[in-house]
Formats: sequence, C-alpha cells, structure tokens
Amino acid sequence: MLDDAALHRWFCQEVLPLEASLTRYIRRNWRAADDVADIRQEVYESALTGARSGIPASTSAYVHTIARNALINRFRRSQVVSFELVADLDGSGGQLEIFAEERGVIARDELRRALEGLNRLPPRCREVVRLRKVEGYTTRETADRLGVTLHTVERQLTLGMRALVDFMLGGSGKIDRKAASVSDRRHKP
Repeated sequence: MLDDAALHRWFCQEVLPLEASLTRYIRRNWRAADDVADIRQEVYESALTGARSGIPASTSAYVHTIARNALINRFRRSQVVSFELVADLDGSGGQLEIFAEERGVIARDELRRALEGLNRLPPRCREVVRLRKVEGYTTRETADRLGVTLHTVERQLTLGMRALVDFMLGGSGKIDRKAASVSDRRHKP
C-alpha cells in the first residue's frame, strides 16, 4: 500500500500530464460534451483508488483503460432504467432533497477551495489555468491572448495544475519547479 505522498507525487507527475490526451479520448468516444469533465474526474478517482495498491508500470495505458471502462459502464447505465429505482425515487422525495442540499454545500466548499488555490498561483500561471480550464480556451488561443509561446502555456498549465491539485489535497499549493523540471527531462525523447 502506497503512502499518500508517493501517490500524490505519481498523480501529479504521471497522470495530470495525460489530461489533454485523456480529454480527447473521452470527447472522441462520448456523444454528450457536457459529460466529459465528469468522466475525466471519474477516471482520476478510479486511477487514484487503484494505484493505492501499487503504481502501474504504464500510467498512460492504465489511465486510458480506466477511461475505456468508464465509458462502457456509462453507456450500459444509460441504456437501462430500473423500474425498482423509479419506484424508490418516488417514495423518497424528502430524503433526496436533503442529500441534494448536502451535495450543494460540499460543492460550494470545494469551489471556494479551488478558487483559493487558484488565487495563490503566480499571476501568469493563474491566468493560463483560468483561460484553459475555466474559460475553455485552446492552448493556441491562450498563447495568442497572453503573447507567449505554446511551450510557455503548456509549462505554466502543468505547474499550475500540479500546485492546484496539491492545494486541493491539503498541501501548500506552492509551485515545485524542481519536480517539474525532473519530470520534463524524463519525458523528453
């Protein structure tokens, strides 16, 4: 069983850099564009849960296999509607409202925390993350808008997302340029 620090390091260094290819894969294979972010988060959660028992040999293959399975499971669930489930939902109206309120409170807290983490990033890094992840700009559009190179956008996005994940997982949210440069050297051909 891995300790949280090793799992966090693996996730930031190996899984997060796959986000673009993972998102393209999901978009290519799922018809509802609104579900892409939810499916990606489901994949991240499954990857973290599964990696607790040991880091996979090939992170990319591992993550994309999880994505494929998540898409298959979502497709299956979308095709089947249980009569028992519909009957249960009719009888539990008040209880569902309570759970919806709890989910709303939790979601607002998570959003506040994400905003706080975003505000802790250095200005350029914060703007790159905001444009790419909040506004939905492409890497090219972000680079053009900020007057920087594509490499700068990619680098700032990687640093920013790692720091944001660190903050969301209870860390300091500081940008770790040393770990990022080691990871960059390892991924160069």
